[in-house]
Amino acid sequence: MAIKMHASLAVHPGDWLKTEIVAAHGLKVGDLADHLCVTLQTVSRLLNQRQDLTADMAIRFEKLFGIDADTLVRMQMRHDLSLARQHADALEVKPLAA
Repeated sequence: MAIKMHASLAVHPGDWLKTEIVAAHGLKVGDLADHLCVTLQTVSRLLNQRQDLTADMAIRFEKLFGIDADTLVRMQMRHDLSLARQHADALEVKPLAA
C-alpha cells in the first residue's frame, strides 16, 4: 500500500516562493522579474498561482536564491497531482484484457 501525502502539503510553488522567498527578501515583483530576466507578467502569474512553474524558471530561482530547482519542480508536480486526484474518480480507464 502506498503512503499518501495529505493534499494540504501540496502547495503551488508560486505561493511558497511568494511568501517564503520573495517577501523575505523584500523584493518587488518588477525587481524580481528584472533579476530573473523575465517579464513582470510572467513572475506575477507564477507568484499568484495563475501559471505553473517551469523547469526553466526553477533554474532561474536556483541561480538567484540557491533553492534547489529539483525541489521546486517536485513541488509543482505534487501540486499538479493533488489537483488531478480531486477528480480521479471521474477518469475512465479500460482494463487490460486478461
